[in-house]
Amino acid sequence: MNAIQIKNITKRYKDVTALDDVSFSIEAGKIYGFLGRNGAGKSTLINIISNRIFADEGEVLVDGIAAKENMAVHDKLFCMSEADLYDGDLKVKEHFKWTGRFYDGFDLDRALDLSRKFNLNINKRFRALSKGYQSIFKLIIALSLNVPYVIFDEPVLGLDANHRELFYRLILDAFENGGRTFIIATHLIEEVANIIEEVVFIDDGKIILQESVEKLLEAGYSVSGMAGEVDRYCQGRNVIGCDMLGNLKIAYVLGEKAALPQGSHLQITAINLQKLFIKMSEKGGVENE
Repeated sequence: MNAIQIKNITKRYKDVTALDDVSFSIEAGKIYGFLGRNGAGKSTLINIISNRIFADEGEVLVDGIAAKENMAVHDKLFCMSEADLYDGDLKVKEHFKWTGRFYDGFDLDRALDLSRKFNLNINKRFRALSKGYQSIFKLIIALSLNVPYVIFDEPVLGLDANHRELFYRLILDAFENGGRTFIIATHLIEEVANIIEEVVFIDDGKIILQESVEKLLEAGYSVSGMAGEVDRYCQGRNVIGCDMLGNLKIAYVLGEKAALPQGSHLQITAINLQKLFIKMSEKGGVENE
């Protein structure tokens, strides 16, 4: 079932097109990764989905309901973003109380439990928290809301390695226990590769690929060796990028692997999600040889 539908969304800021006729669908009950470089359009798209800004063209549907200025979507979707939208003078525990008034699905007991796990002092004012703990506070709010769709925009900025690992573990626990849909927008692709099921690659305001992680990794590989031999092997294949070192060449390919020619000195190896994205998002990185 298409839980969230993004239809022909375009957003411009003066002479800059942040999103250019973007269309895709999000299915319920999955963990998605919105992956892209800084400035690719991830945050703009998320802010449109969550009704914080409006598209110039197109529409967003949540469970078939038009999202724009529609309070019926309020209890269906929550977005944790980089932006500091909280009153700096209020204490953490006071923010928890106010969140419970705005969202019927806010679980205060869970918020307090997560605060202990992250060692967050709930008696501190929001502005007195470090950047990392401000992010942790926002993560706790999002993880304590029982809404069907939760979006995290660059969720681990400022977090140390232990807190990042805890967050990813909590996401998986919440997903397995509640069957909710999570969307994680990040440029830290390597960190989320093991928890997301499907990726939406965003680059320069366009969707360049949407695919399951499993299928994408099965389809991607690299072939390396002497440049001439690599070029001959890659003829007619979907080469998404290359690296050169002297006469040696590595070509990154999407598609079915073919057997190496007899007597070949080429090597074929798997490539990870981050390398796939880097090569796909490089300017002029896609070539058909």
